[in-house]
Amino acid sequence: MAATLVAPDPEKPETAVLELDELWSFVLKKSRKRWIWIALCRATRQVVAYVIGDRSQVSCQKLWERIPAAYQRGHCYSDFWEAYQLVLPAGQHTAAGKETGVTAHVERWNNTLRQRLGRFVRKSLSFSKSEEMHEICLRLFLHRYNLALASPD
Repeated sequence: MAATLVAPDPEKPETAVLELDELWSFVLKKSRKRWIWIALCRATRQVVAYVIGDRSQVSCQKLWERIPAAYQRGHCYSDFWEAYQLVLPAGQHTAAGKETGVTAHVERWNNTLRQRLGRFVRKSLSFSKSEEMHEICLRLFLHRYNLALASPD
């Protein structure tokens, strides 16, 4: 993903603002839930980091560690999920409800993912049979999504 990522401008702190969210999917059967944690740059709409895991503090910590250093200095917005408060630096994090609109871009991105990849739809006949294919399909989608936003038209 780093090859397609637009770096934030150090002179403009607003270019490093991130919106964080998680959405669930499953592998093979719905009892095998997988949570996809996403860090989306508000300025470019690119996904700067992701993690597939459970909904724990450990997965949130992995997401934070995968966020490039240039973006880790920016401000982060998320929902009220406790893991965010435990992992993200307090001075750089704001938790807010969906009604505020501060996580609207990442929530919309979640909808885009569910619309474009059938295996991420909650009620679907399409699903991943293996963890590897689940992640490969997500990575391919992220690469093409970020590449489309990075390339000048």
